[in-house]
Amino acid sequence: RIVLAAADTFRAAAIEQLQAWGERTGAEVIAHRPGADPTAVVFDALEAARARGADRVLIDTAGRLHTKRNLMEELRKMTRVLGKTLPGAPHEVLLVLDATTGRGALAQAREFNQVAPLTGLILTKLDGTAKGGALLGIAETLQVPVRFVGVGEGLEDLMPFSPTAFAEALLPG
Repeated sequence: RIVLAAADTFRAAAIEQLQAWGERTGAEVIAHRPGADPTAVVFDALEAARARGADRVLIDTAGRLHTKRNLMEELRKMTRVLGKTLPGAPHEVLLVLDATTGRGALAQAREFNQVAPLTGLILTKLDGTAKGGALLGIAETLQVPVRFVGVGEGLEDLMPFSPTAFAEALLPG
């Protein structure tokens, strides 16, 4: 049983988008109103998961640009609350990187890793012309594995990372 926490309370339609994913997958979604405190959403999701005997809580947060100090502080606050509410949490921290981001992704990942130590990376938007070449440098620099790649917007479009397939797509021929 999975609970989804709609902690991206700032992006237009983010809550609705996560609720649609909850319906598709059968996961319960814990959400507040747009503009609400994301840390309150995280706390409520953990409490709901505990009360319902859920196995996992997946937390969707707002995008974190390393240049946006207020968003990074918010992430720090969420991480603190997670650890206080559930000892040892967060158990997994995945940074989702857009394949079109390019070289700025390393600075973003470094800053994110200092605030919430990463356990893995996900690279999305590989269905377009972007190849996500910066990903390997980030994984090597931060010593974290690439867990998944996204090649579309469907449930089946998030796939386990294959180094061989990624290298072949990056360097065809």
